Amino acid sequence: MSMTIIIALILGIIIIGGAIALVVIGLRDSSDRIDPLEERLAEYASRGETASLEEIELSQPITERIIFPAARKFGEFASRFTPQNALQDTARKLELAGNPRGLDPTIFLAARFFAAGGIFIFLVFIFAIGSVDWSAGRKILITVGFSLFGFFLPNLLLQSRIDRRQKEIRKAMPDALDLLTICVEAGLGFDGAMSRVNQKWDNELSLAFGRVLREIQLGKLRREALRDMADRIGIPEMTSFVAAIIQSEQLGVSMAKVLRIQSDQMRIKRRQRAEEEAHKAPIKMLFPMVLLIFPALLVILLGPAGLILMTSAFGDIF
Repeated sequence: MSMTIIIALILGIIIIGGAIALVVIGLRDSSDRIDPLEERLAEYASRGETASLEEIELSQPITERIIFPAARKFGEFASRFTPQNALQDTARKLELAGNPRGLDPTIFLAARFFAAGGIFIFLVFIFAIGSVDWSAGRKILITVGFSLFGFFLPNLLLQSRIDRRQKEIRKAMPDALDLLTICVEAGLGFDGAMSRVNQKWDNELSLAFGRVLREIQLGKLRREALRDMADRIGIPEMTSFVAAIIQSEQLGVSMAKVLRIQSDQMRIKRRQRAEEEAHKAPIKMLFPMVLLIFPALLVILLGPAGLILMTSAFGDIF
């Protein structure tokens, strides 16, 4: 094995290992993002033992002491060479995706570069040790193409997460507005009604209402908290709902009446979307029918006839 192949293999291992570390950091649960030093201090305090800060730090696993901090530093270093607009756009998309597991924009951007670099080194290594009789231009084209795909793959996954979240919120809004209407008509305030929704369900909409309640408790105005929620969700239905709630507060209109109207409108829109998807179903079914079902039917129906023709006097023609 030549020195070039060995160097490519080492670089590939380093880059792929770094990508795995960045993904692990980004996908950790929010509960894992608690400061490990504070957790260790609380553990020692509960047992009544005294220990120095150095002993507590050395008692942490190597992933918390070396791998995660090094990967995070690399992400911060990569963000220095990234345009500010790209960082803001990434942060905006992460907000629309519900900030999955506390993913940081710098780590997300660094993971994109690591994914592209890992695929590039891997393909170079495969072409170096392989015996594929391809031209250099074809190898370069395939390597560059798959590297670009690796660079944009995290963005595609993030956009898919945004679409799933928005679809889930659209589906849950009519039922949530019904519950809000019932609670307000029963005498609860709007904040109490949102608290009921947050307690009853465990979905993206209930989590968004829970965040609004926490922001209000911390001193933010209700209308500002609701506008921020609409910006974080990014669907027209939520924007119109928030605008109607704010206008009802400012104009003194009955909150229950506004919620009832909004609930009816959301239910009509949900039915219209279901009808739209039903109309799209025949077109979506056309492709698997043409590619999978019709060829099988042709084989079953015309296969015996073809065999008979092959063994008949017309066999010489075929």
